[in-house]
Amino acid sequence: MKLSELRGIDASSVQKEVASRKEELMKLRFQGAVGNLAQPHRVRQLRKEVAQLLTIESERQRQADTQQTGDK
Repeated sequence: MKLSELRGIDASSVQKEVASRKEELMKLRFQGAVGNLAQPHRVRQLRKEVAQLLTIESERQRQADTQQTGDK
């Protein structure tokens, strides 16, 4: 997924996306340990997407904190 598409996801869906990607990543790691990993590039791709989603989440949190402090 592109970063612009990830930014379009609402805040509640971000957590769900992170959880689903982490679950898929865990399954791929198990497949890799057994030796049945069909798409080894997918591991790196998932790790990158999780990092991007967490970054987007922290950016939104920082922005909300900044707006709250500015309102006072």
